Amino acid sequence: MIICAGNSETFDFATPMGVGLLEMTINLTRAALFDKPEFLLFVGSAGSYGEYNIFDIVESKTAANIELAFLSNDAYTPLDNVISTNIDQTKKDVIVNSSNYISTNEELTKKFLKLGIGIENMEFFAVLSVAKEFDIPAGGIFCITNYTNKNAHNDFLKNHEEAKKLLDLHVKRRVEELTKK
Repeated sequence: MIICAGNSETFDFATPMGVGLLEMTINLTRAALFDKPEFLLFVGSAGSYGEYNIFDIVESKTAANIELAFLSNDAYTPLDNVISTNIDQTKKDVIVNSSNYISTNEELTKKFLKLGIGIENMEFFAVLSVAKEFDIPAGGIFCITNYTNKNAHNDFLKNHEEAKKLLDLHVKRRVEELTKK
């Protein structure tokens, strides 16, 4: 099953499940309870902490839920805040951070890179959390729309349509490759 967030981020090949951590969790859990998919592929946009460039395509099976306050030692959590469906531990995976907020502090978000976290997407941690709970293999494909700086929102708006086109082409190409095997 291929899923996406929804609202302005939809694809003709994907089922919208909700924007942000909560909507995604609720709707994806409902879907898993009533018609458990064999595999989940999330497709969406992402912001780069600096390692990836605008319109880069990034694939991942690992997500984190780390808030900015953690980076400045102003918060902690007793919860597991990194989750992965990557069974090939020999292959380094890009960690996708998820929060209901878009980061705009470029200096602070560079600390994510030191933690091995490369990009952010609002929904991916929820996707992998539900996948793990229901024992569903899962992954994500992302297109970078912005950097995590003061221009994040404007850059996202400016680059979103092109990013969706690139994701559309990439996903359809990957599906074609897999069906040939």
